[in-house]
Amino acid sequence: MTVDLPALEQTAAPRAAPARWSRLARPALGLLVPVMCALGWELVVYLGYSNGRLVPPPSKVFQTIVELARSGELSRHILATLWRVGAGFALGVVAGTVMGAISGYWDFAKRLLDPTVQALRAIPSLAWVPLFVLWLGIFETSKVALIAVGVFFPIYLGVMGAILSVDRKIVEVGRVFRLSGPAMIRRILLPAVLPAYVVALRVGLGLGWMFVVAAELIGASEGLGYLLLDGQQLGKPAQILAAIVIFAILGKLTDWLIEVAAAPLLRWQDAFGARGGQ
Repeated sequence: MTVDLPALEQTAAPRAAPARWSRLARPALGLLVPVMCALGWELVVYLGYSNGRLVPPPSKVFQTIVELARSGELSRHILATLWRVGAGFALGVVAGTVMGAISGYWDFAKRLLDPTVQALRAIPSLAWVPLFVLWLGIFETSKVALIAVGVFFPIYLGVMGAILSVDRKIVEVGRVFRLSGPAMIRRILLPAVLPAYVVALRVGLGLGWMFVVAAELIGASEGLGYLLLDGQQLGKPAQILAAIVIFAILGKLTDWLIEVAAAPLLRWQDAFGARGGQ
């Protein structure tokens, strides 16, 4: 029996092309809804059904972004906001991870700390603003602290809930193999908690972007939140929408970075989503 290798290569080539096309089409599919909405509104204004004064068309918003970029204002505002979100996110992640791990691993700590954390979680973000201004002043420390508060709660809940939901049978297997405490955490608990932890990081980052707007109302002179407030006070709806669009782009990019960074650590998962994406 002989095998015609060229024939096999010819049949394999068409299969590789659709797979390559699928990898390219998947990200493009996520742009379909915003692009169609933008084109639709542009068409509505172009045909005269709206004057576009209160809700400017995408072309006007894009023009505003270009003007801000040329003047150098855009990069200054973006860098200020990115620094605040980055610093607040880092502090919130560290505090939320440590307290969530303690409360999830140690039942006494959970009973002691969790009621207070849950009560604090119900406080609206703007309610912290006057207190942080009084304690920390109107400069960067109060802004970073407010963002860290917003990030802390989803990280804390995600870590604690993930540890509490670890299958007891897996832990018993580790005990049967006489794993030490650190080895149990590294080989049993950490892999079991990691998927939920990545989700908590993404939720916390999203709240960090939301809290930065409240933070930049505390006497800020730069940042995307300041750009929003400046557009409101000067009656510039195009500037407000430009800031919102940039917030959306930066939020998506940073969320994507977490996904990319976590992907190698989660390859072992045989999850429904992983199979569905193939």
